Amino acid sequence: MVEVIWSYIGNERKKHPPPSFLSLHLAGIYTNSTSPSVLSSEESSSFLDDYSRLQQDVYWAGPDRAITNVSMSTSPGHTKFIIQNLKEIYQIGEELYVTVHAKDFDNKSKRYGGDFFQAKLFCSKTKASVFGEVVDLLNGSYSVRFLLPWVGKAQVAVRLIHSSEAVQVLKHHRDTDSDRVFFNGYYEGPGPNKTWLSEQVMCNVKWDNNGLENMGTEDCCCEYNDSRAEETWHCQRPKSLPCSALVYHSLGGYRNRLTNKEEMLMKEANKGINGDNRIINIFHSKGNETIEVTEKCHPGLHTPVPAGFYLNDVWTSFVCSTRHFTTQMTTECLKDKHIYMMGDSTMRQWFDFFLKAVPTLKEMNLQYDLGPRIAVDVDKNIDLHWRAHGVPLRTGKTAFAGLHYISNEIDDLAGGPHTVIMFNLGLHFTTYPLDFFTRRVLRIRKAVLALLQRAPNTTVIIKTVNTGYKDIFGSDWYSLQLNKILHWAFQDVGVYILDVWQMTSCHYSTENIHPGPIIIQNEIDILLSFICPY
Repeated sequence: MVEVIWSYIGNERKKHPPPSFLSLHLAGIYTNSTSPSVLSSEESSSFLDDYSRLQQDVYWAGPDRAITNVSMSTSPGHTKFIIQNLKEIYQIGEELYVTVHAKDFDNKSKRYGGDFFQAKLFCSKTKASVFGEVVDLLNGSYSVRFLLPWVGKAQVAVRLIHSSEAVQVLKHHRDTDSDRVFFNGYYEGPGPNKTWLSEQVMCNVKWDNNGLENMGTEDCCCEYNDSRAEETWHCQRPKSLPCSALVYHSLGGYRNRLTNKEEMLMKEANKGINGDNRIINIFHSKGNETIEVTEKCHPGLHTPVPAGFYLNDVWTSFVCSTRHFTTQMTTECLKDKHIYMMGDSTMRQWFDFFLKAVPTLKEMNLQYDLGPRIAVDVDKNIDLHWRAHGVPLRTGKTAFAGLHYISNEIDDLAGGPHTVIMFNLGLHFTTYPLDFFTRRVLRIRKAVLALLQRAPNTTVIIKTVNTGYKDIFGSDWYSLQLNKILHWAFQDVGVYILDVWQMTSCHYSTENIHPGPIIIQNEIDILLSFICPY
């Protein structure tokens, strides 16, 4: 039987490669052009081989028949799971297998795969949990593998995040309806008779098809080309002001274009399914209370599934040997370091955490919500920077010129042994085609490679997207695929990848795109273990 692993790393699909999802936009990076190529000629051959693997990794199976009625979709109420061959006693380090049987709303067994499940093993009393790896058997059944990493009791929980049919809705709208999130551009400048003019227009990414070409006629727009980042942003041409008068940017709004049937399919998101609630009893193995990893943290490490587990609200990593940092340890780790943080508001949470965790860090009051925000500790020789990534960015009204592309920021840094660069990218890209996001990521990859060539002792850390959204504008399924692209692009670059997906998916706290302080504290412990592994 063919098995398709839907873990977000290390995918092992045994299917023929689907047609390339990348358009000629991305194909152009492998050819000579007047703009700088994202890949050097030396890299192209091996990288294209890896790209073939990515095509399979982001491929997602779907229904093998036309869905004429919502009742044909997977029902969280009728779908069940059962523990396979449950034993009375387990030892830590053993594995547990669970089978999920998907059924539709008529209580009929599903005969095809494509449902998006998330699973965890947990114990509420000890605040313990671990992520489960879901394997699609492509016949309506799913196998879930759990590692048993702690001594004590445990139970299984499985959620249907999206049915196979809802995933097809998500995919369709991502590929054809990217302007369902739009942005505003604000133009200001002098008018006749000493007046001051202001105009507000619609803006978005310039990209072929996918709804993004619907700005108007050929001469509809002002284009803002960044030759270094190889990106183009465009706005509807203002009636009375020149294109150079663009001053501010903001989120414009959301357009919900779901049909009634699509709405009904999406409403069944993120629902727990019923199943085997028997207790799993886990005992010592050779006197060990838990499983731990002894390998010191270093760049280029693989992220396994599971990547770690919670016990008493403390995350133990299986990536490398991490430590739990006190205020004094945190300060000592950051001493003599220039730290540059770039990304979205979940990266800003790390900046805000450091301001609270290190009392001697003092933020400069620059009144820039999206950066640059700067905090310094003169005695310890620490400077900490955060700024938002470039457009697209869903935000309140802010200065357009202050939104810098990550690749440009990295290109402008000298790097060195005292420099730490960390960034994330994803939450503001969920509505765009995968080829658009991939091109942005590859341009950042190029910048990172150049940085590490001129300053190989620079520490570079990439934070992945966490779970949280479950709707047509920002589903976890979108984020899952963006994470796969991040892993693919940076797997061989010599950077750290701090994968927070499992940490946010399996914790008991209510999921939020901005995780709570317990999760952030554990993320910071891993981050500091990367920066100061010894």
